Amino acid sequence: MAGTRKSKKGGTIAHRRGARGGSRNDSTGSWPVAYRWLATGALVAHSAVGMTRVCLAQSKDTGTPGQQAAPTRELPLRRFSIPPGPLGSVLNAFAHATELQIVTPNPGLRDVPSNGVSGMYTTEQALRVLLTGTSAGFRFSSPGTVTVDLAAVSTTVEVTADAPAIQISSPKYSEPLRNTPQTISTVPRQVMEQQGANTLRDTLRNVAGISLAAGEGGAQGDNLTIRGFSARNDLFIDGMRDFGSYYRGPFNTEEVQVLQGPSSVTFGRGSTGGVVNQATKYPNMRKLWSADAQFGSDKTRRVAADMDLPLAKLGTGAAFRLNLMGQEGGVAGRDVADNRRFGVAPSLSLGLGTPTRWTFGFFHQAANDIPDYGIPWLWNGPAPVDRHNYYGFEDGNFLRTYAGIGTARLERDLNARTTLRNQVRYSHYGRNVQITEAKPSATVTPATPLPAIVLTRNQLAAISTETYLDDQLDLTVRFRTGTVEHTLAGGIEAGRETSDPTRLAWANVPTTSLLNPDPNQPFSGTATISSRVNTAAASAGAYALETMKLGKKWELTGGVRWDRFDVNYNQRMAPVAAFSRLDNMTSWRAAAVYKPTATGSIYAAASTSFNPSAESLALSASTANLPPEKNRNYEVGSKWDLNQGALSLRTALFRTEKLNAREPDPANTLLNVLAGTQRVDGAQIEARGRILSRWDVLSSYAYLDAKIVRSIFYPAAIGARLANVPANSLSFWSNMRPGRWQTGVGANFVSSRTASATAPLDPITGLLKQVPGYWVFSAMASHSLNEYVDLQMNLNNLTNRYYYDQLHSGHIVLGAGRSALIGLKFKFR
Repeated sequence: MAGTRKSKKGGTIAHRRGARGGSRNDSTGSWPVAYRWLATGALVAHSAVGMTRVCLAQSKDTGTPGQQAAPTRELPLRRFSIPPGPLGSVLNAFAHATELQIVTPNPGLRDVPSNGVSGMYTTEQALRVLLTGTSAGFRFSSPGTVTVDLAAVSTTVEVTADAPAIQISSPKYSEPLRNTPQTISTVPRQVMEQQGANTLRDTLRNVAGISLAAGEGGAQGDNLTIRGFSARNDLFIDGMRDFGSYYRGPFNTEEVQVLQGPSSVTFGRGSTGGVVNQATKYPNMRKLWSADAQFGSDKTRRVAADMDLPLAKLGTGAAFRLNLMGQEGGVAGRDVADNRRFGVAPSLSLGLGTPTRWTFGFFHQAANDIPDYGIPWLWNGPAPVDRHNYYGFEDGNFLRTYAGIGTARLERDLNARTTLRNQVRYSHYGRNVQITEAKPSATVTPATPLPAIVLTRNQLAAISTETYLDDQLDLTVRFRTGTVEHTLAGGIEAGRETSDPTRLAWANVPTTSLLNPDPNQPFSGTATISSRVNTAAASAGAYALETMKLGKKWELTGGVRWDRFDVNYNQRMAPVAAFSRLDNMTSWRAAAVYKPTATGSIYAAASTSFNPSAESLALSASTANLPPEKNRNYEVGSKWDLNQGALSLRTALFRTEKLNAREPDPANTLLNVLAGTQRVDGAQIEARGRILSRWDVLSSYAYLDAKIVRSIFYPAAIGARLANVPANSLSFWSNMRPGRWQTGVGANFVSSRTASATAPLDPITGLLKQVPGYWVFSAMASHSLNEYVDLQMNLNNLTNRYYYDQLHSGHIVLGAGRSALIGLKFKFR
């Protein structure tokens, strides 16, 4: 934030950014002032353009003459990739993708040329596109059955279209979500916009079974737990690993997908509890200009813009898309914490709707924050302190991050049943951080009065650069053997990752009071380089997955993947050390799906994953000789699409086990041993979609019984809960649209969590180190001012609940207090 603001003590705190370790134009977090005005200028420019409003829920486009319009309700989008060809072949591919039955009473129509369809569309929109220029129309003669006939004939029956189950935009997942034997939760862009979610963390609060964790000592950025196991290294963008330590914003995200359960067969190393995949906003063949400006409490300001523009001059199917974001603001209840972010994401697609499609994209996000490590633990519980207490230094704490990700993708339809895709990505991440973690000094005992407690300020400082180069080649083939229909997906992947963190150790840092910390205290201290590391990892993998459809009732899925992970680690500061580790691992998945009706499925699945010792590109004498941890998952569940496909219900029962968890040998600090077993038994239920014509819900509940079931070195820990895993978590979001108004209410519940698993007892009190559970409520109201502009207000943490949001064994990050956000949204086309 520019200018000045008042501190908790009534004084004025000037933002002296240069005094906090350098200017904003450094190499790891720079974004000049001009960038902020670029985003603001985009908003003004977009506001001046007069075009037709985009609204999928009330589209005025009825397609070509003779085609029936879809019901005026918001339908799910999905990605189609069907090449041109005879209409019969195109319709066969469309039927396979949507699981609709296609009837063509006039056989001659099947030989008419069709341009196919490629891009993100609803089912009805995709039908209109592939039938354009064929003189044919369509009608839904029953839910799940489409009749394609001459346009004059197709107008005689009223439309009663089902909305098909959406599908993960990855060649490794060939079936709609309803028939995919895995728990997959999605958070679409519309929900993010309704909730005013400006971080990936806030988006993930919509999925039960996920709990947030605080940044670890040597790394910052998004850190979370899925189904009881850390997923810090299991974040992906369009199916490729997003390795950087930074806080992600969803300004360029179309949908967030959470795939739960071990998934090494599709994503490689990691994924013990699951993975998070961010689906990018890529160009479509429709003109769109949208922008929004938001202002709120804690001096929050944010502008964002989204432009999608067909480019006919560049050839058939060419389109360009640009997303911009700039924001700054504080954190409700935390006087000093401050966030400043800027992002830009251009992308270009060529050949959309043709057999050969190219997409080029670049993602840039930079941040310069005053970070917050919250409050300290006081023995086995959170310190009982005021929400506003900040234990760092206004002029001594900073977090500057940079993420630059360039992607090139080629998709080629070799024929109606074979598609080849190659995706190449280079990522470059930078981080420069100095942050304070406060802890009771060594002289403090349980008998020390609170006013007398003095805290040491442990300074965590690092400068690092990470890079990632990866190439994924995927081939999808559909074929028949007799009455059995097969979908075979296979591919290879090769990549190289590097990391070179330099860490500092600080001495002579001033202490502070537990009850009355002073963030204005001048920062002093002397720093020495404690470590300088260079790590390089080469990875390779190959996989094959097959789905067999045995009639209309049964599907069998099986797959296997082989991974090679070769890491070299060098510590260049005394004591100099070098370690290397080579792992070759095989993962598998097997599943069966039974479909009692066209809109429901029951499944059983088993899968495995692995976690190598150098998973996060770090090795030591205690882990260099350790093979990977192995994980296994069993799951049964059922998925149903009701209300003509508008409402989806999902249930699952599962067991996930880490069969050989790493444990430190208490007799030898230089040795870790694969000596433990960790188990999570759980149940999950989710409801999402349309209950009534103007009422949508997104709700989920998860129960997790996560505990240690075997431990050689820590037998007292057997039965203890795993760290940062609530037994119960619930998320609820309801959105209603009465007329030109739109209202939303939400709730989140997280039950009690512990901060450690292997050694869960505090050494002084002998009690569990844990925090209580909490409820948090939110609300939204939006009003359409005219055809182009909406006014929206969001209220978060309505009851101003003091709660513990993100846990770490050394500190606790508090949840934000009550806050308000108001904004204008502009949409033109």
